[in-house]
Amino acid sequence: MNSLHPSIPPSLQIPPSLHLSISPNPSIPPSLHLSISPYFPTFIPSLKQHPLKFLLSILSVVFILFLACSPNPYAKTNKAHKRQVKELAKRLRTFPPANSLDNSLLQSTNSWVGTTNFGLRKPNFVIIHHTAQDSCGQTLRTFTLPRTQVSAHYVICKDGTIHHMLNDYLRAHHAGIGSWGYDRDLNSSSIGIELDNNGFENFPEAQLISLYRVLDTLKKRHNIPAENIIGHGDIAPTRKNDPNWRFPWKALSEKGFGRWHGDTTGIIIPENFDHIMALRLVGFDTKDSTASILAFKRHWMQDTTLGMTPEAKRILYTLIK
Repeated sequence: MNSLHPSIPPSLQIPPSLHLSISPNPSIPPSLHLSISPYFPTFIPSLKQHPLKFLLSILSVVFILFLACSPNPYAKTNKAHKRQVKELAKRLRTFPPANSLDNSLLQSTNSWVGTTNFGLRKPNFVIIHHTAQDSCGQTLRTFTLPRTQVSAHYVICKDGTIHHMLNDYLRAHHAGIGSWGYDRDLNSSSIGIELDNNGFENFPEAQLISLYRVLDTLKKRHNIPAENIIGHGDIAPTRKNDPNWRFPWKALSEKGFGRWHGDTTGIIIPENFDHIMALRLVGFDTKDSTASILAFKRHWMQDTTLGMTPEAKRILYTLIK
């Protein structure tokens, strides 16, 4: 039976058995036409009998075509990103390097001798953050506005979506002023991972699973020590508290990422135990001891109260012994 409606000219009718392929240019090969049959109704209602349905069917086609043709919302910033990378690559290709010694210090024009033994500098830390914003979209926008001058290598959304924003070997603006041990420039030595979280929320399982995947890749790829996976609040205790106290550092350590303490049952603290020195040995900057103690307790005890406690001392002792 012919399913085409007799009241509609053949040129306007689409057999329900056929897929709809639309191309504004007849010269484009059929293989490149946009097939939208999975989304298109199995048949377009008669214009005379069902004008509203017919109109809705046409509008649905237009909407799908609009979505298919919508440009990448980050196309402009991606272009700017590529331009910056090219500029950095151009500087690296300059011989002698533009940052070489002043000519007055060089004994001759042949003083530059390029070694054949070198490679890229590799990151040695991973710093975990929470975004302190309300959505992944808001964070992506913040990290693509030049005026903000903040960024990260990875952003992980609540649903587990991973956005890789910068090559691991390039320097992101994520750590800011801070230190860990003798390292005073964590931006240059670390990879920054931002977790979509406003600072007052738990971290969803889907997000954590993606975090474990990223950490596993980074740890293997760059040979990053497990104990060098730390939080933003650890390196900048006077300024930051992320990831917030709800972050599951213990679960992270059980998967091989980060450092955790041993069993404190029966631990006896030596009388001469200096907890400030112990905090320094762990890695904290103790210029503001109140802030460093709070950061320590937030990370290893999920405790946001001030002051050192007997249990905190026992945990600290197990970390350094």
